[in-house]
Amino acid sequence: MSDKDFTFDILLKEKRNGVVFLTMNNPSKFNLLSESMLRALQAELDEAREDTSTKCLVIAGAGKAFCAGHDLKEMRSSGELDYYKELFRTCSQVMQSIVSLPVPVIARVQGIAAAAGCQLVASCDLAIVSQAARFAVSGINVGLFCSTPAVALSRSISSKRAFDMLCTGSFIDAETALDWGLVSQVVAEHELDEAIEEKLKQILSKSSKAIRYGKSMFHAQRQMPLTDAYSLAGDVMARNMMEPDTCEGIDAFLEKRTPVFS
Repeated sequence: MSDKDFTFDILLKEKRNGVVFLTMNNPSKFNLLSESMLRALQAELDEAREDTSTKCLVIAGAGKAFCAGHDLKEMRSSGELDYYKELFRTCSQVMQSIVSLPVPVIARVQGIAAAAGCQLVASCDLAIVSQAARFAVSGINVGLFCSTPAVALSRSISSKRAFDMLCTGSFIDAETALDWGLVSQVVAEHELDEAIEEKLKQILSKSSKAIRYGKSMFHAQRQMPLTDAYSLAGDVMARNMMEPDTCEGIDAFLEKRTPVFS
């Protein structure tokens, strides 16, 4: 059975207070990034990009696992090179859409994030995870080097640590992932939702326009030479200064009061 035949929603969506919550909802298959799951994620990311009322996005997985990567059974149903190229192009587009989305994207990770699931975590701006979470790029265990996950992974952790994970397929625990820079916060399992809400509270208290300026600049400048990066950052900061929110924030600071952002 393909997930096209499922009678439930493979991706659940909730929006409250400007935050979009997306939950991959195929727990019996560890929320695999099947063709249907990838299409569903891409559709929601596209919608979030166009919706200016969206201030943050959270990606979670139902059940015990966050995401175990691609659906290998589905992949083996075709032996065509063009099929594989299109599948990995689609997955890469989802990951790039997360990075280019103008609002922060938080991964909520309660369990295993493997292969493309680990890539998904690495692609998010923040990752808040439980102590039970584990991470691997394990394609090498079935003879497949995780080349596309390597792109996101090597931009989150050092090249030697990334290559070690890619060559061995070994899992690392949550604390190691935090030490290496793959995730941003580790909490007890029962505190995971509370930690997510606290982080959202912090983000939503800031100017959403300033964060939109900042996220696009942050990712763009990482790929630039130093001089170009400063040129871009200076231009973005100057334009940010022209926003009413910025004027309000600076005036509030000078007047020793709490700013009221639009």
